[in-house]
Amino acid sequence: MKIGFVSDSLGGLSFNEMMDAAARLGVDGVEVNTGGWSTGPHFDLNGMKTSAEARRGFQKAFADRGLEVISLNANGNPTHPTEPHQAECLKDTIRVAGEMGINTVCTMSGLPAGRASDLMPNWVVSTWPPETRSILDYQWNEVLIPFWTEIAALAKEWGVEKIALEMHGNQCVYNVPTLLRLRQAIGPVIGANLDPSHLFWMGGDPLMIAEQLGEAIYHVHAKDTMLNTPVQATTTLLENGELTNIAARSWTYVTLGIGHDETWWRQFCYRLKLGGYDGWLSIEHEDIILNSMEGLERSVSLLKAVTPRSASDYRLQAI
Repeated sequence: MKIGFVSDSLGGLSFNEMMDAAARLGVDGVEVNTGGWSTGPHFDLNGMKTSAEARRGFQKAFADRGLEVISLNANGNPTHPTEPHQAECLKDTIRVAGEMGINTVCTMSGLPAGRASDLMPNWVVSTWPPETRSILDYQWNEVLIPFWTEIAALAKEWGVEKIALEMHGNQCVYNVPTLLRLRQAIGPVIGANLDPSHLFWMGGDPLMIAEQLGEAIYHVHAKDTMLNTPVQATTTLLENGELTNIAARSWTYVTLGIGHDETWWRQFCYRLKLGGYDGWLSIEHEDIILNSMEGLERSVSLLKAVTPRSASDYRLQAI
């Protein structure tokens, strides 16, 4: 496995400062945010789309430092009912990835409105009352599957082999059944970006999911979540309080090792290998308390201690 981080983890630094930090940290590569919910501080998507020279310069900056471009990440809601620019960001990201020879694009599945006349996305996590079924039917059959059929064709046209969807709250794909449902409808271009942090607060077990998804895992985000048991007891994990008011929340995103210790992360890496995954672990630092550089340093150190780096050479002895 290889270790890297998401470029927005150091969003306050310039591109060259971020890249120099990556080289100093001793990671293998960087996953680059292109837009969506990100301002894309390290990637001028429009410039990259129109300028081969800009693309060459971008890739040279990686090569000069011995780093790889892990993937491009358009992490927004590409099926937002009133923000078509989010879908265009994803499409442009796929085109640019194809021009650069990057075969993996990370994104979200999208969350449409509840019906054609609505203006806001609508996340349904219950089958009652009865109108929830109508909402889900509309979202999947009228919006999601047609949209991703179009995106799959675009990816094929531009040579992007893998679209890694983050199983994320407030998205239609947020767990194993929804990921597999879309993958079955669209084809193997669709796979998972397995991020344990979201699964923790939704009550899932990333260890089991790592094995169950197997070859459908195309990417992994290394991000941790701390569950605040005393608050959770009364609030539940359905938390909509302010992200910055950590003490009042039932869960919050934290630096690797704070929510789940090194033993857990060691098991996670092992379960990924058991399922056949031997790709990237891309750290996404979203800890509000720790300094971003300190958080990355701690996270890189933890992953270096737990991540299998070399291929197995075990052979049964001849007896």
